[in-house]
Amino acid sequence: MSSDSQSLENLIHASSRALVIGVGGGGDVVGALAAARFLEFCGLEFVLGGLSWERFVFDPVPGPRMLSEVENVRALHPRVWMANPKSQTKTGVFFAESKMAAVHGKEILLVDINGGVDGAVQGLEVAIKEFKIDLLVGLDVGGDSLAQGDEQGLRSPLADSIMLAAHAELEKRGHRTLWAVFGYGSDGELTVDEVESALSKLAAAGAWLGTCSLTPKIAAELAEVIKTVPTEASAIPVQCFYGAWGETKIRTDQRTVKLTPLTALIFFMSATKLFQTLALPAQAVSKSGSLEQANDALHALGIKTELDLERERYAPAKNP
Repeated sequence: MSSDSQSLENLIHASSRALVIGVGGGGDVVGALAAARFLEFCGLEFVLGGLSWERFVFDPVPGPRMLSEVENVRALHPRVWMANPKSQTKTGVFFAESKMAAVHGKEILLVDINGGVDGAVQGLEVAIKEFKIDLLVGLDVGGDSLAQGDEQGLRSPLADSIMLAAHAELEKRGHRTLWAVFGYGSDGELTVDEVESALSKLAAAGAWLGTCSLTPKIAAELAEVIKTVPTEASAIPVQCFYGAWGETKIRTDQRTVKLTPLTALIFFMSATKLFQTLALPAQAVSKSGSLEQANDALHALGIKTELDLERERYAPAKNP
């Protein structure tokens, strides 16, 4: 079912159960909870999800983990599993989703993108059937899924591109999808101006479907969750909701983030129109059957990825 001709209201009213996935890995699952609570307020039940890819500071092994590299998960498909509070890598690293499962009191979906777009689509179709999902929501914290590829600060386009292309493909296959951006600019990659410029282009294309904000109740819940689930980018919108203003540093002071009340907004848009209108990186990886194919497709555009950065950091650490 295509969402192109539907409003946000129609999409929500036509749905009863959402799968809300933090598409960038790591703490994006915290941002996914913010969008899920909004949908819950609108009458939907929800399942939370994220990626099996932790930040380098927590898991120094480059890339996302595969099923053979993890313990204590419930596999629905080789690329999609359910995490509980005991889910971890075989090197002892707990996922952000494992910690979210402990706080949330429910299993959290983990998506392994080592199979590229093709593997993600196959796995998500199994999850959609398993949980009777009628609205698939991808939640990007920071807004780098809006990148066209030439932005100077772009650092982690690979995961977002694979997941956006997967959402567009799933919509072509008849599934109802929605894309969301939370805490724009909060990951220190695209600037606020670049995100706003992209949003204006999406608005002109009819892709911007609506916007909501954190509320006192949701912000308080996220502030409590962040005590257990470590995240920098998803914490910025909460800080801004409580009045943070100006600039701050994240990622060991390597990136600067602008703090503004508008960071507390969640922008909803058509995944397909975003894919078609702006997302050159997602278009490039759309036929990928593996993480390496997707990474090579971005290299062909002259784009360096988070996988490249992790491999560069891992090599000297492994061979000092």
